[in-house]
Amino acid sequence: MGVMAPEWYITSFVRSAVGVGATASAEEIERVGEDLVERWSGQDRHFHNLRHLGAVLHRVDELSEETHSADVVRLAAWYHGAVFDAASKTAYASKGGEQTSASAELARAELTRLGVPAETAQRVSHLVNGLLRHAPDATDLDACVLNDADLAMLAAEPQRYKEYSAAVRAEYEHIPLNDYLRARIKVLSKLLARESLFLSPMGAGWEDSARQNLDAELHRLRKKQAALDAEAGTA
Repeated sequence: MGVMAPEWYITSFVRSAVGVGATASAEEIERVGEDLVERWSGQDRHFHNLRHLGAVLHRVDELSEETHSADVVRLAAWYHGAVFDAASKTAYASKGGEQTSASAELARAELTRLGVPAETAQRVSHLVNGLLRHAPDATDLDACVLNDADLAMLAAEPQRYKEYSAAVRAEYEHIPLNDYLRARIKVLSKLLARESLFLSPMGAGWEDSARQNLDAELHRLRKKQAALDAEAGTA
């Protein structure tokens, strides 16, 4: 493996794959886990990286009692951003760098090759696809937990949240600042317009902190946008 990562990543992947019925050898499962670690460690990943994957997996563990199958959700976490291209022609405002549909298909294909029952592999793929708009079926507990684990960063303490927002900007540094500000403001406004960001019972406790962070970032970005507009008007 070209990337040095804590050993628990691979151990966690193998345990979850075996937990959902993978029949391949431990070595084959480890190789797939190592490839996923490599994917999450790409140089263009400033936020959607191995640290983020670890954080999502830890959040899934926190919420595991609310799932039907914690290992299915963990595998969906592993694959939810496996295919990533921040420089693609896909607009940041619509989908960002995470290629959700491609990641979902990768999950289905790789897990099937590892001997995971087809129905389970398809279920993991379905959960990954459900993150495209972060609007899961409220009756699907696994989907709600995955959604909440992925969005949990929004509820981080303010300084960590600022680091997160700076890392997101770094992933899209090729986008002109004015275009990025418009796109990011659109994303934040859509999130704040939702009735609830978090849908699992435990995740609901993160709602207030997340909204405070989103509000603060939105205020900063609108102020920056107004300053740029004023600058352009006097040029």
